[in-house]
Amino acid sequence: MELNTDNPEIAQMITAAGFKTNLHDYGDGFPLMMIHGSGPGVTAWANWRLVMPELAKSRRIVAPDMLGFGYSERPEGITYNRELWVKHAVGVLDALGLDQVDLLGNSFGGGIALALALAYPQRVRRLILMGSTGTPFTLTEGLDAVWGYTPSIDNMRRLLDIFAYDRTLVTDDLAELRYQASISPGFQEAFSQMFPTPRQKGINELSSPEGQVRQLPHETLILHGREDEVIPLSASLTLHDWIKNSQLHVFGCCGHWTQIEHSERFVRLVNDFLDEAGKESS
Repeated sequence: MELNTDNPEIAQMITAAGFKTNLHDYGDGFPLMMIHGSGPGVTAWANWRLVMPELAKSRRIVAPDMLGFGYSERPEGITYNRELWVKHAVGVLDALGLDQVDLLGNSFGGGIALALALAYPQRVRRLILMGSTGTPFTLTEGLDAVWGYTPSIDNMRRLLDIFAYDRTLVTDDLAELRYQASISPGFQEAFSQMFPTPRQKGINELSSPEGQVRQLPHETLILHGREDEVIPLSASLTLHDWIKNSQLHVFGCCGHWTQIEHSERFVRLVNDFLDEAGKESS
């Protein structure tokens, strides 16, 4: 992967579904597309930085900044919704000539990944949902704080305390880094348009119909932190109930940052799950 020496969050720029898209694309093997969450100032690199290099040792990693996030385009006058983000994600696959991928979604990104798998089942081999939206649940105080974020270093520090079970991960340097990201030009303006009040509507709009989810054919790995204050564990229990070919792994002593707080175990679980699919197809 070629990184911008000044900012590792900026990788290569492609056009996907007509939108300029910042994309991390490296490694060899069957591709794994990774869709990040919706925290303020988030980028694909910020979300996946600890696990992308490890996962890329045995597969190709494709991790875009989704439309309106990070360093991808923020079109004026656009209405952000599940269908638009799915269109953008499929546009990334089309731009790269990828007929089929494994698909991993975190939180907001899980809801988009699930919707993509339902709308384009042939484009997905296996599905991984981590601390995922995609089913109805009651708005948590944590998610309300995330989507209602207004920029300040104190507000960012409070959000990081919500995200992490292990508070030692929430350093002043990390809070400053994520705060500065959240006030990058255009970041907050786009973010504030995505999940306005009443924010329960945002959860509902990221949810897929139960009847469709119950017909999902894909082998699915569901991951969740037991102490998650943003997306309740009940959301993943519902996904596990609805998706017939699913397995659920719950991390104890873990908040919303499974891929950060338990990165080594996360990588092992994902690799084992995807390697199994490779053996089946060989």
